[in-house]
Amino acid sequence: MHRPPTMADVARLAGVSHQTVSRVLGGHPNVRDTTRAGVQRAIAELGYRPNSSARALVTRRTHTLGVVAFDTTLFGPASTLAGIQQAARADGYLTSTVSLRRLNRETLTEALEHLGDWGVDGAVVIAPRQDAVAVLSAARWAFPLVTVEGGGSADVPGVGVDQRLGARLVTGHLLRAGHRTVRHVAGPQDWLEAQSRLDGWRSALEDAGAEVPPPLFGDWSPLSGYRAGQQLAGQVGVPDGGGTPLTAVFVANDQMALGVLRAFREAGVRVPEDVAVAGFDDIPEAEYFAPPLTTVRQDFEALGRASIGLLLDRMQGALPEEPHLLVAPELIVRSSTTPRP
Repeated sequence: MHRPPTMADVARLAGVSHQTVSRVLGGHPNVRDTTRAGVQRAIAELGYRPNSSARALVTRRTHTLGVVAFDTTLFGPASTLAGIQQAARADGYLTSTVSLRRLNRETLTEALEHLGDWGVDGAVVIAPRQDAVAVLSAARWAFPLVTVEGGGSADVPGVGVDQRLGARLVTGHLLRAGHRTVRHVAGPQDWLEAQSRLDGWRSALEDAGAEVPPPLFGDWSPLSGYRAGQQLAGQVGVPDGGGTPLTAVFVANDQMALGVLRAFREAGVRVPEDVAVAGFDDIPEAEYFAPPLTTVRQDFEALGRASIGLLLDRMQGALPEEPHLLVAPELIVRSSTTPRP
């Protein structure tokens, strides 16, 4: 059996020293372009694969990035985690992920200390709640950090989907379809994404001069959407306390929208004939709802690329011009919001 090629074999074929090969593998800037190209050709010809432990001793880097995630049973956090891991692999990094069942100061601090013990070069923290951002801002960590969906904290650079814009897009779509106002079933009040979607919905109504009715709140689950739908079903088409009739509902995620649709169906409320319903996330099942659901699509691959790119910049000492990068969402219109005549 042939032995695998070594760094010495690469050096011999390229006609350079062992130290030069190490510098090329470590991305050292003080290597001439012609020398770097020769070493890379030798690596490709031999099929040499660097030993990660040896490379870590040379570069003092493990080529491992940490990820802290919370509640990956939900579509958004799970898809965000997948996008980050995919982007890290594309840039040649392994990921070490800590998934938290409870998000608080103690669990987040413990997760970051664990990643520090593991020797990660940097970490991405999916921080959907303000208390998580507060923990990250209040301490100095042994490695660079960026947040995802951290709400734009100036203390910790991060990336996120423009949740406010997404809510404005879907609310504006419903208003242009002829609805005089739009009711809202919001997510948990301690989630930053839910706050941004609530703000976007409210600002779109205010800009249009439409009535801003009081929102209902759920916990992202279909059950909470079902209960909200039961409350709303009796108000469809009739004035709410002397206000504008209820003819359209924007639900803060597709899972809750599923519960709203079931509650309406059981109450004999037709969608979209009696009331239009829209969601947020564009989960894979959304186009198979009855009726297919109008929703807002988040580009989780772009979110992952942006977060890893920002983290790699921070690892190299670069300071971002804009500390919080936003990825634009896309409105997906389906038959649950057919325009009113």
